[in-house]
Amino acid sequence: MQTAHAPYARNGLSAMAYRRVHIEAQIGGSATPHRLVSMLFDGAIEAMNNAKGAMADRNIEAKGRAISRAVGIVDGGLRASLDMGSGGELAEDLHALYGYILSRLTYANLKSDIHAIDECIKLIKPIRDAWNAIEPGRPLAN
Repeated sequence: MQTAHAPYARNGLSAMAYRRVHIEAQIGGSATPHRLVSMLFDGAIEAMNNAKGAMADRNIEAKGRAISRAVGIVDGGLRASLDMGSGGELAEDLHALYGYILSRLTYANLKSDIHAIDECIKLIKPIRDAWNAIEPGRPLAN
């Protein structure tokens, strides 16, 4: 059964294949390092939203896959890409925040707590928006 909360269930393999081709085209094409980090933010948020949909549908397997994907992106992508040597206090703060998000995602998975996922999304969206606002080549606002 497909619901408005279940974008993970849309047309199964064809949706996954389309997403994979889209991502590969961006990575293999002209995706800059800045764009790749932006894609990590978007992927983490998408995975968290998919987990919420799976929770609403009481689909434990899909919830686990979506949260695992979000954890992988936050830990192995966003957190791992921080330059702790020269990033200073900002890198330390982001490292701690990503650690907190990871703990909340784990809690959300164990307790099927949609509110914990909402909290994670609220924490990561402003960082994504700020990251996108500093995109190289983007004109500065006056």
